[in-house]
Amino acid sequence: MTELRTPGACAVKLACLLPLLLLAAPAAAQDMSAFTTGPVFADFGPHAPVEGIDTVPADTEFAVAFDVAAPAEDGARSRGFESAARFINMHVAAGVPEDNIRIAVVVHGKAALDLLTDEAWAARQPAGEEEEAPENPSGAMVAAMLDAGVRFILCGQSGAAYGIEQDDLIPGVETALSAMTAHALLQQRGYTVNPF
Repeated sequence: MTELRTPGACAVKLACLLPLLLLAAPAAAQDMSAFTTGPVFADFGPHAPVEGIDTVPADTEFAVAFDVAAPAEDGARSRGFESAARFINMHVAAGVPEDNIRIAVVVHGKAALDLLTDEAWAARQPAGEEEEAPENPSGAMVAAMLDAGVRFILCGQSGAAYGIEQDDLIPGVETALSAMTAHALLQQRGYTVNPF
């Protein structure tokens, strides 16, 4: 037998469910109070200790490639780049020597624009009323990560598609023939691809 639904019955059910949904929302909210930055990058790369996991064996070695195609949201740093920083901070905090961690960030698609110098980035922004040219929100983070030995590799095909010249890139950023080429070469050198 099929149940007839009247608009009034649906409204009553919704009215009953709405308070339950509102009460459930705070329970699902994230608690970020345990997250800290450092020890390698003090301004970004937050991570939290995990109860029951004291350390990762100190002789652990990581060679990990991060694939980043999603651009940073307006005015924010690249979440993909920050994930690589979080990986480093998290594992050094867990006891892995920084020298045992090799990270490469392969960048393609519109995320290529997050590798631009402040000048090149500002030149691509819409004309506004600002007196000062805007800075690339990811620029300082990329520079700090490069200084710490993280490799940033731009897909040359994406660079060509977006008209990016080597001089437009933050110093130290490499360019490969393609993102596929970069990943293939990194895999030959023992890098695994981070699935996130």
